[in-house]
Amino acid sequence: MKGKVTFIGAGPGDPKLLTISGYQAIKNADIIIYAGSLVNPEVLNHRKKDAKVYNSASLDLNEIINIIEKGIANNKEIARVHTGDPSIYGAIGEQIRELKERDIEFEIIPGVSSVFGTAAALEAELTLPEISQTVIITRPEGRTPKPREESLASLATHQATMCIFLGVGMIDKVVEELKEGYNGKEGYNNETPVAVVRKATWEDQLIIKGTLSDISDKVKKANINKTAMIIVGDILNPGDFKASKLYDPDFKHEYR
Repeated sequence: MKGKVTFIGAGPGDPKLLTISGYQAIKNADIIIYAGSLVNPEVLNHRKKDAKVYNSASLDLNEIINIIEKGIANNKEIARVHTGDPSIYGAIGEQIRELKERDIEFEIIPGVSSVFGTAAALEAELTLPEISQTVIITRPEGRTPKPREESLASLATHQATMCIFLGVGMIDKVVEELKEGYNGKEGYNNETPVAVVRKATWEDQLIIKGTLSDISDKVKKANINKTAMIIVGDILNPGDFKASKLYDPDFKHEYR
């Protein structure tokens, strides 16, 4: 026998959005390391009664790897449970690097990202014909630095749909950067629609809608300072728009 690590995307919050593969991996795990309050604890309810459970919010990388190493040495199945989809701001890259150095087997089970949980909560399509066909997934600069070309100000010049992680706690700065422009190109204007969704798909989900001119005040009034996604773009208030070619009766193709 040989143990294995399975990285699992637990989804945005609603436990019913955990994939079947993720459900099975948690059910079979001898050791579970989950990403603290970001993960709805209900996704762990079906675990083995004798499974050892660790909250990684109180652990550093070395401590996490030590738990994994000891588990693997004892042929244990280990579930590393992350919020949303672990490939987006999941910090799995450095964990994978450590596992590869130790020749520890692992696999990744994707999850429903909070980006898509948020879009569903807003009843929105992020890519409407002739309004936006591009989705930018990003975050503001904080303790983790970003290249200037990836600043919110630079990305805003594309006028595409933008989904911003980890930014609601600095909402004033986010709004100013989105409007300021970059290299002579304009950013979003004051009337660009914005939505902030706290804990999308959770039972206590909260949706705030506005524009770049008023969203900051609305967010502060609602006392939202973490665990929220910011979505910016005209897809949130598109008015009339052309239907896609996908179901056009006069459009013949092989993709329908």
